[in-house]
Amino acid sequence: MNAGAPGFAASAHALLRTLAAILLIAVIWETGVAVAGIRPYYLPRLSVILQAIAAVPGAYASGFVRTLSETLLGYTAGAAVGVLNGVLFHRWRALRELIFPLFIVSQTIPVIAFGAVVVLWFGNTILAKAVIAFYLTFFPVTVNTLNGLEAIDRKQLDLLRSFGASPMQLLLRLQLPAALPQIFVALRLACTLSLLGAIAGEWFGDTVGLGVLLLQAMYNEQFIALWAAILMAGLLGTSFYALVAWAERKAVFWRSEL
Repeated sequence: MNAGAPGFAASAHALLRTLAAILLIAVIWETGVAVAGIRPYYLPRLSVILQAIAAVPGAYASGFVRTLSETLLGYTAGAAVGVLNGVLFHRWRALRELIFPLFIVSQTIPVIAFGAVVVLWFGNTILAKAVIAFYLTFFPVTVNTLNGLEAIDRKQLDLLRSFGASPMQLLLRLQLPAALPQIFVALRLACTLSLLGAIAGEWFGDTVGLGVLLLQAMYNEQFIALWAAILMAGLLGTSFYALVAWAERKAVFWRSEL
């Protein structure tokens, strides 16, 4: 028997359950709005929203790709810097006491205020939106990486040191793998935060992006277009979260064996 068959079957089963849940939500949305007589001003039927997207697919596709690019750039950089910060703060306590309070203060700045400054610095570019996404991503990853490293059993560290393991070997073979569950908690949270940062950045002035579509629909009181942009943003966020969750199952594979 193929060793990968059970894993493939489990993944296929999870996918089927997800598709069934999406279909159920779609049916409830469509029939519920029609039966309850809810006005489109409050909640349009799902079929009407999908028709609006199909009428101008290029606008929503380009907006989706633009926001995805900004989100991925900021998320990737924020995740890498967050893990690096957690390792450095764990290794050097003096550095943590010096810099970590500044990180905490930085997170008290409203994203709208920070975004305005970033757009002034970099203009209405992909880089500016990526920086805002980075701003919302790096801190939770830093905190969870540090917490994961601090929670490692000292006896395991002492055992590997007794076998002559170097600090880099300790980090790569014990500390980071043991901290992965905590790190992925932050990475899943950062999916939403980075997307919110990219969309908020687009509100300061741009021509392409889901945030632009949201703002245009709101100002023009186009309720169906507004819900179409919300639906596309939800699709992006859900897909991104599912991708990170899949990566977590692959990276933290021992959880299924516990």
